[in-house]
Amino acid sequence: MEHEIMTIEQVAKYLQISEVSTYKLVNAGRIPAFKIGRHWRIRKIDLEEALEKVKRGERL
Repeated sequence: MEHEIMTIEQVAKYLQISEVSTYKLVNAGRIPAFKIGRHWRIRKIDLEEALEKVKRGERL
């Protein structure tokens, strides 16, 4: 499902990093995200595009 919306916890598990590191990446704008109320959400397609940039040698 290309329009899947992920939580910080799900993204952290997907990337195999801590939730704290995930929050830092989101707050720095390195992972595109949006807030619903007080909770961050990340579209999986946006995350995958960010990972493609990393594969091309760009920093996350």
